[in-house]
Amino acid sequence: MSKDHDRYHGHGHDHDHGHEHGQDVPSETALRVKALESLLIEKGLVDPAALDAIVDTYENKVGPRNGARVVARAWTDPAFKARLLKDATAAIAEMGYTGAQGEHMVVVENTPQVHNLVVCTLCSCYPWPVLGLPPVWYKSSAYRSRAVIEPRAVLGDFGLSLPDDVAVRVWDSTAEIRYLVLPERPAGTDKMDAEALAALVTRDAMVGVAKVAAATAKEGT
Repeated sequence: MSKDHDRYHGHGHDHDHGHEHGQDVPSETALRVKALESLLIEKGLVDPAALDAIVDTYENKVGPRNGARVVARAWTDPAFKARLLKDATAAIAEMGYTGAQGEHMVVVENTPQVHNLVVCTLCSCYPWPVLGLPPVWYKSSAYRSRAVIEPRAVLGDFGLSLPDDVAVRVWDSTAEIRYLVLPERPAGTDKMDAEALAALVTRDAMVGVAKVAAATAKEGT
């Protein structure tokens, strides 16, 4: 594919095919899931409090909100950003985000010259503590194979077109290493605090299939 496609592949580590990843619930089945949940609670098969705790954990504690807060802090705290790029695992742990699938983190920074894209070619390794559960498309064979072979085409499928002079680097996760993209901070956000900035950051931007759009940022000011 593109001559400026640099592939970073962790061949020194075996992929772990034994762990299971959850799936994002497709929007078209949300009502069915809610109905099933209600039925299970009604029949006493599920404890509502336990269910709420699980949902809260994955939506608020182990979801992309965590990663968004990490990104926002890196945008607003130069010292933290330096620590994050040097030792992502330790820097992320400073914010309390640790756990399974996040033991060895590496953060790669997008710049005007380089755009980073994360994939796991052999399974679906994903940084749960900062991004939550992986989306269905991330685990699909199409994404896992094409992201390495034709990354620009994959980005195009997500609506992201990059100039020819921007290099695309693909980072292949392994059973031991998980990657997180530090997106470029969008223009027009100089007066925004970390909380407001975090609200702009999406899961897709932290995987590398999207950018944090300046237009969106300006709408939030």
